[in-house]
Amino acid sequence: MIAIEVHLDSDTAAKMRQDVRAGLLATPKELAPKYFYDELGSQLFEQITGLPEYYPTRAERAILVERAAAIVATAGAPRTLVELGSGSAAKTRHLLSAMRDADCLGTYVPVDISEEITHETAESLVEEYPGLVVHGLVCDFEHHLERIPDVDADGRLVAFLGGTIGNLYPEARRDFLGRIAGLLGPGDSLLLGTDLVKDHGRLEAAYDDAEGITAEFNKNVLRVLNRELGADFDLDAFEHVARYDVEGARMDIRLRSVAEQTIRLEELDLTVEFDEGEEMRTEISAKFTRERLEEIYAESGMAMSGWFTDPAGDYALSLARPL
Repeated sequence: MIAIEVHLDSDTAAKMRQDVRAGLLATPKELAPKYFYDELGSQLFEQITGLPEYYPTRAERAILVERAAAIVATAGAPRTLVELGSGSAAKTRHLLSAMRDADCLGTYVPVDISEEITHETAESLVEEYPGLVVHGLVCDFEHHLERIPDVDADGRLVAFLGGTIGNLYPEARRDFLGRIAGLLGPGDSLLLGTDLVKDHGRLEAAYDDAEGITAEFNKNVLRVLNRELGADFDLDAFEHVARYDVEGARMDIRLRSVAEQTIRLEELDLTVEFDEGEEMRTEISAKFTRERLEEIYAESGMAMSGWFTDPAGDYALSLARPL
């Protein structure tokens, strides 16, 4: 059985114009990382996940391959899996299989911005897992989190994988996790993917690879603005910058203007000046320790109930339950 609800904003273009205007007029200038991901951006990110320098995707998959059964058992054998930012559910199948093997798999709730991918994923999963009910939700989960259906009284596992939580600033992260905590019942759990603090050189290499694919991915946001907002960014006039911020415990990704230049965005009726050497932030990616995550959970109204890492200790999947 498949049911897909669509809750997209009526005018996503207006939201983009609002976000970009605010970001380009801020100090320092900033663009939201979600605007990397048009078709080309998604393809570039897939290439990044296979790079030797970029370990997070491999590490997270390794944990799911080896520990999915333990994760499901620790979470209390939930009957429903909710996934935020589900995409093609490639990694999530390990959790679905573990739930099936534990005889507790009932419903999968993919939550994603792409209606096409959500339908395709739902159709493939009901074939792979006979009897599975898919209740999809097409929306921006940051803004529509409360629309997630409470479809089962026997426990839900809400999965937020990929280290995406690290893209949020501390206040936004606390608010978002607090909202998740507010949705969890006594038998529910959150499964959160987080990259861990490690050697700064390894972190910076992961976000600035030798082949230059991460640089191309970073610049793709300028292509998106050129196409969608009638901008005239010259991609060759910006260079990729990826450095570790020790105080913030996060990677700081920016584009640096290599010359003094003037950018026009026709759809915004906006002209923006860049000084030579001026940097525009395009993404942050926070890194965590177990102790810091325990504090973050407590601040958000949850307590850690499980901790799973890859053999190298590079990445963690942690379970949390409401207090």
